[in-house]
Amino acid sequence: MTIRTATISNLPKAPRVRDTTRGVQLTVGDASESGGADLRARVDNVAAVAAAHAAAVDGESRFPREAIAAARAERLFGVAVPRELGGDGLGIAEVADICYALGRSCASTAMIYAMHQTKVACLVRHGRGSAWHQLLLRRLCAEQLLLASSTTEGQAGGDLRNSAAAVDGDTRITLERQATVISYGEAADGIVTTARRASDAASSDQVLIAFLKENYTLERLNGWDALGMRGTCSSGFKLVASGLREQILPASYEKIHSHTMMPFAHLAWSSAWAGIAAAAVERARKFVRKAAQRSGGALPPGAAHLTRATTRLRTLRGLIAAALQRFETADAAVLESIDFQTGMNLLKVDASELAVATVMNAMQTCGLAGYRNDGEFSIGRHLRDILSSPVMISNDRILANVAAAAMLSGTPASLRD
Repeated sequence: MTIRTATISNLPKAPRVRDTTRGVQLTVGDASESGGADLRARVDNVAAVAAAHAAAVDGESRFPREAIAAARAERLFGVAVPRELGGDGLGIAEVADICYALGRSCASTAMIYAMHQTKVACLVRHGRGSAWHQLLLRRLCAEQLLLASSTTEGQAGGDLRNSAAAVDGDTRITLERQATVISYGEAADGIVTTARRASDAASSDQVLIAFLKENYTLERLNGWDALGMRGTCSSGFKLVASGLREQILPASYEKIHSHTMMPFAHLAWSSAWAGIAAAAVERARKFVRKAAQRSGGALPPGAAHLTRATTRLRTLRGLIAAALQRFETADAAVLESIDFQTGMNLLKVDASELAVATVMNAMQTCGLAGYRNDGEFSIGRHLRDILSSPVMISNDRILANVAAAAMLSGTPASLRD
């Protein structure tokens, strides 16, 4: 099946944001159309919509259209774009908080948002010298465009640092790639993709290109019937794109990957996973309270698992907070160092393993009530969703790469601070 995309000029305009201010909390100033609306209220509104439809999104394995529409209405897609370009100018810590909040409501919505914001970060941090990308960011904020990512293809799978498909052309460029996965590709307003710099370039000599919907067609290669994260709709596609050479980001992908894409993605993903874990722990806590009330104060047999779950969740959030601080304070030399790259790669491994263990502990706390799919304490969806975390860019691949980097550096990663 070939999906012909509509021209970008025909895309529906984003609705204006509602006045959702509720008290004085975390605010974003008056740079966006929201006129200084309370960010916390905006995020809470989207999270509430996401939570209301999360079961249907999972059960039907469909795109979370209601939550994404709410995020667009609340103008959350451009929050990390500088204010002078129409965004809210938020940093990675605030974006991570939003991913966490959405993760507590709907895992698929949170992961879609995390992937979108990773692409936005690449455009913001590496498109500053490009008039084309500055205009794209302005349009993204004005119309609240949703960006998807295409970084895996063919037999390479999750090897983000090698590309098979190459960019062809001079003033105008073309690209054709067999994309193993393009999450929510059919619903996106644009795709940011890696490619070899030219047909005679090495597979590791890559560039990053932003294509708008009018620039490409998608032909479905496979579907998406997965255990969890079902609403991400991570099907495979043949991507055929064309555009202007100006759509290639000026920086090499090697720099974009080490400075932004990898660390930002791992921080955003980890925050979404922490949100899923937090939601599971909250259900387990409610189960213990209700069981204790029914039994005159006696704790249920699985209550000890709640202690483990709470402790692991606290450790997970602390791990993310420390990594956020390191990323925010890192200069170019630090970003490119083996120590930093190792730490950010291991963040993904450690966060995913902690999140899985936390949700499993929550399930054990609830026992059969958590195992069932038809009760108020069900944790089945949370467990299925969180089990995607170790295989979304395989932990085994990351650990093998870290080991190879440690051997090349001459210092075992385990001995570094």
